[in-house]
Amino acid sequence: MNPLSPQSDSLGSEFAVSANRKIFGKVMTGLVFACVAISLIPLASILFMVITNGIAGFSPAVFTELPPAAGMQGGGLRNAIVGTLITCLIGAIISVPFGVLTAIYTIEFSQGNWIFQLVRFCTNVLSGVPSIIAGLFAYGIVVLMTGSFSAVAGGVALSVLMLPTIVRTAEEGLKSVPRTTRMAAVGIGATNFQSVTQIVLPAAMPFIATGVTLSIARAAGETAPLLFTCLFNQYDIKGLWQPTATLSVLIYNFAISPYKNQQQLAWVAALMILVLILGISIVARIISRRKVY
Repeated sequence: MNPLSPQSDSLGSEFAVSANRKIFGKVMTGLVFACVAISLIPLASILFMVITNGIAGFSPAVFTELPPAAGMQGGGLRNAIVGTLITCLIGAIISVPFGVLTAIYTIEFSQGNWIFQLVRFCTNVLSGVPSIIAGLFAYGIVVLMTGSFSAVAGGVALSVLMLPTIVRTAEEGLKSVPRTTRMAAVGIGATNFQSVTQIVLPAAMPFIATGVTLSIARAAGETAPLLFTCLFNQYDIKGLWQPTATLSVLIYNFAISPYKNQQQLAWVAALMILVLILGISIVARIISRRKVY
């Protein structure tokens, strides 16, 4: 082929365009990796600070002793650990049934009508509500009515924050079950209630479990709603209707303390919350990998 022919010129231009695209692709790929690396810098710095400062004060006494008074040495986080677990448990007990039942109704019985649209709109709005608003809500309906800060009030506030995540994940889980499965269940004589409770719901359980674990992970690190509901307690919890210590509020109180020992315990509490959230996230990932159907 003559290199000066028009056909060879067109081939050369196509090759040049292809080479330019490859260069552009490499440049953009490098830019993406650079942006990812930059976005990971804050996360890495937070992890480094929390781990290095928290490990320094970590000891078995953290799990067995109460927080120290101002100016005292030693102490632990026993009551705050128990309070965090109790408030998250109360929040899950309240939000999981409401969230799952809401998802079942919207997907199985009201798909496409105005109720479905209303629930979806309310869920989207609720997921964007600041956590302090949830605290004010629980303060108004629980604390003021009972006359006391309590673990129950904190659980109510956390349930408001947990509900949107549970509803969304439960809806996705129910959607993932093929419609032919429902039709087959009805075809062999099962009622809608039987098909939902015995076939659809068990198949969607991995999605629901993932949503519950992720919502608990979010609730475990909340501080603002617990300041309005649980407040704090220097001693062990005596009842669900009493002020309750939590790790997040303890971090808030001790981080601004002028005493080094309390500041150190705040770092330890931050490390414990980080480990708790990491563990829950790993469990959620393991559950989400299971086959739904």
